[in-house]
Amino acid sequence: MKIKTRMFGEIEIEEEKVIHFADGIIGYPDCKNFTLIFDEEKGRRKSICWLQSMDEPVFALPVLDPLLIKEDYNPAVEDELLHALGDLKEENTFVLVTVTVPEQIEDLSINLKAPIVINVDERLASQIIVEENYPVKYKIYELLKKRKAGE
Repeated sequence: MKIKTRMFGEIEIEEEKVIHFADGIIGYPDCKNFTLIFDEEKGRRKSICWLQSMDEPVFALPVLDPLLIKEDYNPAVEDELLHALGDLKEENTFVLVTVTVPEQIEDLSINLKAPIVINVDERLASQIIVEENYPVKYKIYELLKKRKAGE
């Protein structure tokens, strides 16, 4: 299927690349179908990707694998919150967090409080709020700057 997007122009998305959020995502309950757009050479686990809405083509969220930033990120999640995603196993589960890109780039942050959990086999996803004390705005600019400098 083809969609016109604000950021990427007109793109063609194969049906098997569509991820379904039964409840939408936080703040956008009517946006239920998304696709993940990323640099194929880097892969989806190595850099910032875009969660592009198929329902609202002007809406796309920057996302990334939280383990790129916080290697010990492993929030406890109640099974009940993940039940709708089917049979989740380590090998078919992909977790993303949203990236906030503010006007002041030094305030670049990720939301560790509300991860997106995807069952890649079933293409089902849910954004959940974890009970643990993870921040909504975990600043990452300095960390990325140090990594780029090779520290």
